Amino acid sequence: MTQRLVVAGGSGFLGRAVARHFTALGWEVVILSRSRPAVPTPGRWVAWDALRQGEWVRELDGASALLNLAGRTVNCRYGAANMLEIYTSRLDSTRALGRALVSVDRPPRVWLNSSTATIYRDARDRPQDERTGELGTGFSVDVARRWEAALMEEALPHTRRVALRTAMVYGVGTGGIMETTDRVVRLGAAGAMAGGGQMVSWLHERDFCRAAQFLIEGSLDGPVNVSAPQPLPNAAFLRAYRDAWGVPFGVPSTAALIGLGAAVMGSEAELLLKSRWVVPTRLLDAGFTFEHPAWPQAIRELVAQARQEGHAGH
Repeated sequence: MTQRLVVAGGSGFLGRAVARHFTALGWEVVILSRSRPAVPTPGRWVAWDALRQGEWVRELDGASALLNLAGRTVNCRYGAANMLEIYTSRLDSTRALGRALVSVDRPPRVWLNSSTATIYRDARDRPQDERTGELGTGFSVDVARRWEAALMEEALPHTRRVALRTAMVYGVGTGGIMETTDRVVRLGAAGAMAGGGQMVSWLHERDFCRAAQFLIEGSLDGPVNVSAPQPLPNAAFLRAYRDAWGVPFGVPSTAALIGLGAAVMGSEAELLLKSRWVVPTRLLDAGFTFEHPAWPQAIRELVAQARQEGHAGH
């Protein structure tokens, strides 16, 4: 019998990667989203407003797994309206899915729900894992805490729940972060940021999909760090990125300049300046093996793919 994966909020870059991965494994993939994916995506699309119960609920009845990727991008200014939308897009969608699972006769055996690796504090002294890591403070951390709490609100005795504390995912395709960062690197503007000592946690899109499969097939529950096992300082991260593109230099930037640039671009400096030193202890202890553990190798492969295919339409 064909297994079914329901991907809520799956019309974007990461949802497409997941749909390709599980379709190749022979799974039926159902994408729940407000609008049809703008780029061709394997699977079947079902309309979902991420709030009200409706016809979409029947897709969960008898599904093998649920993956929730819904949430407004955090790449914006943290004004009142954007902050409210960041909260509601995550909490309302998660609660709607929880209510739906309560209502169906055959709920999926596992529910993977997005969270974020930025839930940990700014860490420059030691790595942060699920056991000994220290949660941070501030808006982004509060969003993550509430998001994970929303995942656990309903009584779901037949559904194992996993909070995916995911690092920034890099891959080739429309809507992915590399669409923007490639341009910055190739323009020579990707030098060390604010000294370059802040740690960067990252993940190859292939390993995100493989980790999702591993978690669906395994027995882990609760918070799981989904990040490559070798985070590195910002300066080394950007040096490897420049090397992959064959760019010999990168203009460094101060914290003040980054803050000004973020304001002009409608973003927040925190996205670049916070030190995210996150390691995937639970995944590694459970036996997961990363195909792309080291950034220099991963970005060389991704840049080669971007050169050959480009980002548009992928």
